[in-house]
Amino acid sequence: MCGFVGFTNKLDNADEVLGLMMDRIKHRGPDSEGKFIDGNVAMGFRRLSLIDLSETGSQPIFNEDRSMVLTFNGEIYNFKELRAELEELGHSFYTKTDSEVLIHGYEQWGEDMLAKLRGMFAFIIYDKNKNELFGARDFFGIKPLYYAKMMGTFMWGSEIKSFLDHPAFVKELNEDVLETYLTFQYSPTEETFFKNVYKLPAAHCFTYKNGEMSIKRYWEVKFDPDDEPTLEDWVNRISETFADSVEAHKFADVEVGSFLSSGVDSSYVAAQANVDKTFTVGFGEDEKYNEIGYAKEFSKYINKENFSKVISPEEYWDSLEKIQYQMDEPLADPAAIALYFVCQIASEKVKAVLSGEGADEIFGGYNIYHNPRDMASYFRIPRPIRKAVGACASRLPHKHGVNYLIRGSKDLEERFIGNAYIFSEKERKAILKKTTNAPDAMEITRPFYEKSKRNDQVTQMQYLDLHLWMTGDILLKADKMSMAHSLELRVPFLDKKVMELAEQIPTRFRVTKDETKYAMRLAALRACPAQTAKKDKLGFPVPTRVWLKEDKYYNIVKDSFTGGVAQSFFKSEELVKLLDDHRDGKYDNSRKIWTVFTFLVWYKAFFINEV
Repeated sequence: MCGFVGFTNKLDNADEVLGLMMDRIKHRGPDSEGKFIDGNVAMGFRRLSLIDLSETGSQPIFNEDRSMVLTFNGEIYNFKELRAELEELGHSFYTKTDSEVLIHGYEQWGEDMLAKLRGMFAFIIYDKNKNELFGARDFFGIKPLYYAKMMGTFMWGSEIKSFLDHPAFVKELNEDVLETYLTFQYSPTEETFFKNVYKLPAAHCFTYKNGEMSIKRYWEVKFDPDDEPTLEDWVNRISETFADSVEAHKFADVEVGSFLSSGVDSSYVAAQANVDKTFTVGFGEDEKYNEIGYAKEFSKYINKENFSKVISPEEYWDSLEKIQYQMDEPLADPAAIALYFVCQIASEKVKAVLSGEGADEIFGGYNIYHNPRDMASYFRIPRPIRKAVGACASRLPHKHGVNYLIRGSKDLEERFIGNAYIFSEKERKAILKKTTNAPDAMEITRPFYEKSKRNDQVTQMQYLDLHLWMTGDILLKADKMSMAHSLELRVPFLDKKVMELAEQIPTRFRVTKDETKYAMRLAALRACPAQTAKKDKLGFPVPTRVWLKEDKYYNIVKDSFTGGVAQSFFKSEELVKLLDDHRDGKYDNSRKIWTVFTFLVWYKAFFINEV
């Protein structure tokens, strides 16, 4: 696991600038560094050694005649097979790394190489002869790739913060993205919080030549259920395919551990992987917020050692600014901070960990996926009547029964934008001072609903979450929090072969009346005790709603909401009302409060305290 930076070179001091940019991401690769600079490009690399620990594995990597140069972040799990194939075709290798198959693979197959890969990756290849750049991001977006074009310079990197040291970079807030963030709790489009900085979407590649960038999708998720196999057949296939994926993801020349919460996903990974060490964090002694007791019991069950940490409220709150700096863009998921700490304790023992991200999206694990079935009878009522009832209900205090009527008045595209829906368009405009050109939520989600319109509603929801929620929230925090501690995080559920299997599983075997991830849970039962396979997801939960009612943390947030930065973007009186109503128990506004507060913390890190 590593980090890279680069830019089209017009600088006399390119070596110095590249060095500063590389230093910004030293945490991604503290073991070694490498540079390539010529009159056209400057490419920098920071290495975290996991395969081929010798210096021959350092990047940049070259082909035989050194006409192509590669920097790469990730792991290619089928690199040995690809290497053998490429050697048969006449290519010579000088390292034992997985990195080198990319440059020879591109030399041999061009863009078609991407279809052959199994792994997580973001990489850039510079072709000297064509004076052309080729880059790609993996199938799910596990590894990040950002780019910007400013003042005639094209720059790219694993983290946005590396751009700050380039003289052509103009640091400016993208207020359109701020508004969409208030609804999604993360930045959901290709735009970022920095104007003119973009993220390459998952499963996309690009070429850059003569100042022009061409982007295209090279792989698609396609749910196409097969009704012929029995439930037992599917469980057998999941068991076999997942075991193969875990084995592939364990490959390393260093020790690999595993995260462990109380949910089935991480438990299944830990049990299947047979690693020696597991890692867990929690808060206080309340079982709603502390999974350490379970993790220790489960670790004993699989005969492994568990390392844990109880995070104090003070530690949590004191870490917020440095964590948002590491994140590059604000992410209002409180679990990101818990993930930061579990990565911290893991990094003290191992250099790589396995984790359970992706299982919910591909196997149908979120409770919200019950919604189409739960509301099926209500949807038999004619739509105009439901709309009228919903309009009346929306004027009432939003409690459980009322929310049911409001949701029932909306089509799927209106009521589901993913696992987070924080501020509605109306609500976010009510707290913002400025009018922006931000798209509404349905404008962002519409392309994904259009592509999945032939699928049932549960599958449409999964498809949406795979492309927005998982990439924008789940995988963002997984990459940034692990890399902050020079720790590689691997996700065996997010494997191309696992996805190809999951695409075929009928909805009735994914989400039943009483269960989510039904077939996957049955597969997990073969490796885990029954109480684990049936356990509801928690995933390092955080007691923010409780803390926000305590004077100490209420006052911290209130000071932020009434400060100068907040007043430049928001109507402070509206923010304080959200906070007061939450403390007084009128509404649970914790997620709204946390979303605004997180942005303010992030803004302070990048625009107040950062140069």
